[in-house]
Amino acid sequence: MAERADVAVVGARVAGSAAAIAFARAGLRVVALDRVTFPADTISTHLLWPAGLAELKRLGVLERVEAVGAPRMPVATTEGCGHLVRGDFSPVEGVDYAMCVRRPGLDAALVAGAREAGAEVRERVRVTDLVRDGGRVAGVRFVDHDGREGELRAALTIGADGRRSTVAGLAGAAVPYKGRTSGRACFFAYWRDGQDEQRHVAAQWREGEELAAAFPCDDGLVLVLLQTPVARTAEFRADLRGTYERTVAAIPGLARRLQGCEPVSKVRAATDIQSYFRRASGPGWALAGDAAHFKDPVTAQGIRDGLRYARLLAEAAAPVLDDAAALDRTASAWERRLACECIEVYQWTDRLARGDAMTPLEAELYRQAAADPSLATALLDVFSRLNSPSEFLSPARAAALAGRALARPAGDRRRVLASAGAELRTALADLRERRAVHERG
Repeated sequence: MAERADVAVVGARVAGSAAAIAFARAGLRVVALDRVTFPADTISTHLLWPAGLAELKRLGVLERVEAVGAPRMPVATTEGCGHLVRGDFSPVEGVDYAMCVRRPGLDAALVAGAREAGAEVRERVRVTDLVRDGGRVAGVRFVDHDGREGELRAALTIGADGRRSTVAGLAGAAVPYKGRTSGRACFFAYWRDGQDEQRHVAAQWREGEELAAAFPCDDGLVLVLLQTPVARTAEFRADLRGTYERTVAAIPGLARRLQGCEPVSKVRAATDIQSYFRRASGPGWALAGDAAHFKDPVTAQGIRDGLRYARLLAEAAAPVLDDAAALDRTASAWERRLACECIEVYQWTDRLARGDAMTPLEAELYRQAAADPSLATALLDVFSRLNSPSEFLSPARAAALAGRALARPAGDRRRVLASAGAELRTALADLRERRAVHERG
């Protein structure tokens, strides 16, 4: 006999738990299924800017997540071309700090929050197929940890099962309708943090084509992340630990940050990174989190967006679950909202993920922000989604940066002009793409 629920959620990590919490709060029966037993790790760089922490606060799990033990980081720094930019965060719903919570603790806290809200979370359950009824998805078939097969019927089935989403594949939505290949590969490890005085700072460095970061996290560790040009992937694969450690040592600011620290984990890798939008809704089904939309981790937006749009989907869909036509319209409207609100950050992330050295305009921006804390905070506000990349790097600001760069006696005028021209062409292409997305929405 098939079981029945109001909502079936496939995947119980970030987006799955967020959806389960919101549906359960609406008084609905929610069953979330996941292949793993929590706590469980997953490939992730897991930085949360204030906007991401504000989403946890809305879901009522921020205190539970903070209890995992990651330090609050009210300060962020970025260094490039000899300029050190240091800024404070503007508050987002009262949250004015970042945190880097490792995924076993973060995901377990979210699952506990979902259960506390009234959702049922089943672990070690593998979804094998979608149930269909009259052209609609009407639930899932699964195999539990004892090998028993089962069927769960629901008015709405949500695939929150990541980039390799089973639900996306079964629904015919696995191939993105919009996608870009990253110019960077990601390699990271955890170090025992020996610099207590730096555990309140989220730090990033640009050194030539290299991009690196050090984010203090729970259990006295610091996440040390390299996002290196994809051309170096074969070099890393040939000698992963050695190449990782040599690259860390070659970035002076990062090497100083890690004095007195020691690596305590294996080096993990994420290569062949693709950013994308997938079709995220259809009759009786929807995708959430990375199953629907993924951006390169260089801007650390994935967890925030997974939490936010899963919650918004649940809040919009909960009142109309009993009306199939209204549910489909609501899910489609939610999908358009996700695309319209995320497209610009997707474009901005793609720029930072190209694997190039800093341009003269970026260097001039760092120079100005190093001397102006308010400009540094305005830059951080882009990461917290308080303003958009195009608002921050407006045509007027870009022109001013180019003018200052051209006025510098030691500047390479030809390179500055080429950079300004490329910035203009990219801005115009991005604007056309955003307009097309909004018109379609």
